[in-house]
Amino acid sequence: MKPLVSLFLIVFLFAILPGLQAQDKQEKKLHIIIIGAHPDDPDKVGGTAYKWAQMGHDVLMVSVTNGDAGHQTIKAKELAKIRREEARKAGAVIGVRYTTLDNHDGQLMPTYENRLQIIKIIREQKADLVIFPRPYDYHPDHRYTGVLVLDAAYMVTVPTILPKVPHLEKNPLFLFMSDGFIHPEPFKADVCIDIDDVIEKKMDMYHQHKSQMYEWLAFNRGVLDQVPVSDADRRSWLGETRKGGSSATPYRDKLIDLYGIEKGSNIKYCEAFQDSGYGTRLTRENISYYFPFLNSQ
Repeated sequence: MKPLVSLFLIVFLFAILPGLQAQDKQEKKLHIIIIGAHPDDPDKVGGTAYKWAQMGHDVLMVSVTNGDAGHQTIKAKELAKIRREEARKAGAVIGVRYTTLDNHDGQLMPTYENRLQIIKIIREQKADLVIFPRPYDYHPDHRYTGVLVLDAAYMVTVPTILPKVPHLEKNPLFLFMSDGFIHPEPFKADVCIDIDDVIEKKMDMYHQHKSQMYEWLAFNRGVLDQVPVSDADRRSWLGETRKGGSSATPYRDKLIDLYGIEKGSNIKYCEAFQDSGYGTRLTRENISYYFPFLNSQ
């Protein structure tokens, strides 16, 4: 090969290699697991989950309990069956898997046995990213779900713990989903995702949890008499009463930081996440890897 041609090829390869590497990185399928305490809890980040799913990434939603205590009249065994099916339908709305574990609602404890359940499911998902609640909440199941995931966070990489399930060679990124609790410390958003374009899909997910949205939660909050009768009217009422939980207002500064002043100032709905400090850390360099739809904004 002539020296000039060889030199040309070397220069050409150096020129295109970064682009090829970036393309490979962008095309890698992410494995994401969203863990909540009860069926319908993972739906809190349903908008972002839908965006991942639309891009072909693998998303698994998990309820750590079967939700068998969350109703004023339906008995536990029947309710667990109902809620498992409602969760499955909610996942189907956005094209993701949604599984419900067999722990009793209201009885979850941060035991070693339950920790192994969480380690197992994170490993089986080969998770790159784990989303879960902070361990500060009014509900003990929510708190202990957070504790269980934090306790599992390092152990998913330890081969001698639960050796029958292959350990993860790289520790996932562990992110808290948002909440409004202030003790012992308030939630701090490290990344916020615009969901204006998918907010209705998120409401469609909640709409599948009929035993919760229109029966138990309405009863528990004293608004059962306000719930409409027809399915269409209920869906409309749900949007009117629940979209506020995805309000972008508390996260305006972070949205402007990520999306720019013009777009960030006008986003109406978002989902926010905080780096738990466990496992892989969220950085400016890897944020678009874990949230690839930020690249198209």
